[in-house]
Amino acid sequence: MACVPPALSYCVVNTNGRDDLLACLDAIERTHPGGVEAEILVLDNGSADGSAEAARGWERRRESAGAGALRLVALARREGKAANDSRLLREARGRYCLLLNEDTELQPGATEALVGALDASPRAGAGGAQLLDAGGRPTPCAWRFPGVGTALAGALFLHRLLTVQSRGSETRPVDWAQSSALIVRREAAQRVGYLDPAFFVYYDECDFCKRLAEAGWRTLFVPSARAIHHDQLATDLAAGLPRIVEFHRNRDLYMRKHGGRAAAFSVRVLTAWAYALRGVAAVFTPGRSARVMGTHARQALFPAKGESLRDRALRGGDPGRAST
Repeated sequence: MACVPPALSYCVVNTNGRDDLLACLDAIERTHPGGVEAEILVLDNGSADGSAEAARGWERRRESAGAGALRLVALARREGKAANDSRLLREARGRYCLLLNEDTELQPGATEALVGALDASPRAGAGGAQLLDAGGRPTPCAWRFPGVGTALAGALFLHRLLTVQSRGSETRPVDWAQSSALIVRREAAQRVGYLDPAFFVYYDECDFCKRLAEAGWRTLFVPSARAIHHDQLATDLAAGLPRIVEFHRNRDLYMRKHGGRAAAFSVRVLTAWAYALRGVAAVFTPGRSARVMGTHARQALFPAKGESLRDRALRGGDPGRAST
């Protein structure tokens, strides 16, 4: 008898996040809705903290309890987030794939809401959960596609009003949603060629949702699906500089790919201006770093300069945790 594929594949990418990974897996097990056949895939992205062995130990515990097995993909060499997610999407057998970072914890009812949203909208290629910070407060997680207009909104400090789309209590179409907890229709991902590995991390899911939209698929924001996303961003500039470089370099890559060189240049100038103004304001604002804002301004204007997370990984250094 042929094996019936599961309805859902949980696809977790982990980079040196052993404890977070185990918490993510526990949350999957704790919140998974009954009656939905599922599989769990974990990609360990060349971790050096024992993450792969911890995942195997978690799998052995489940097997001893009679639960389904976990499939582990352990990479010896570090790859980017887009390449990681694409590898899992190709490995998965589910009709839907729920992409998760290792530092994401699904809340009760999240999976059921995401699956239900795609079931109810056959032309939806993806659906994003409402992300929460570690204190349980909602954070922006769906936006309009980047462009000159959104960069101008940022320069006028109207970003939250005009660009952020993760608001309201009803499921609604958005331009793109963060991949920390993003359900994807596997058929749609196959048709657009998965995520573009040219994006090491940042703007990979934005580019993916843009290509979904161009192919006639919608992306949904599903506020009834909630997931805690622990913030990994470094506050120390020396530790966080490659991440800042990567962020601006990938935004520029997105703009050149989808908007052309003139639009990319305009976005660089407008974004640098916005960060420069924030840097001036930070001088007079407790808890804000003028130096960090100045670094963002410089990288926005000159994205090719500096060492990025990808650069550090290619030269054999430790780029840190490369999820978003």
